[in-house]
Amino acid sequence: MPGPNKIYVHNPKLAKVMRPLGAHFRTGYSLSEREIAVCIITSKFHAAYPTNAHERAAKAAGLPPDTVEAILSGLPTSFSDKREQVVYEMATCPAPARWVAKGLYDRAVDALGHVGITDVITLMGFYSSVAMTLAFYDVPADAPGMAR
Repeated sequence: MPGPNKIYVHNPKLAKVMRPLGAHFRTGYSLSEREIAVCIITSKFHAAYPTNAHERAAKAAGLPPDTVEAILSGLPTSFSDKREQVVYEMATCPAPARWVAKGLYDRAVDALGHVGITDVITLMGFYSSVAMTLAFYDVPADAPGMAR
């Protein structure tokens, strides 16, 4: 079991709800959109293991390496795809505890709809929990998974 599952296994009730929630985020929208949000959140919490894993996943999903590096470093970047741009703005806005501008809200409704907005925000919350757990336990980027 990789990532936070190695820690969650010690709390079976939590593990029981986290697994299907995590599975929900593996489908439903493009890999690049998911990886943009996840890289922003995991790097914010300085969590080496998920940041390393999702840096690789973002590049494998087709995001340019310089864009991924900008995301991880907190540098501004932009996307030609409207949905990717909105996800990027949504993830960078509340991550440093800022207000959500009306213009961003309107663009998010237009690009993602309310179901998509709720999904992205919940994805960010889920990965905030994952990142904080792995950062607290100081799980290194190259940590092996636990044998099943």
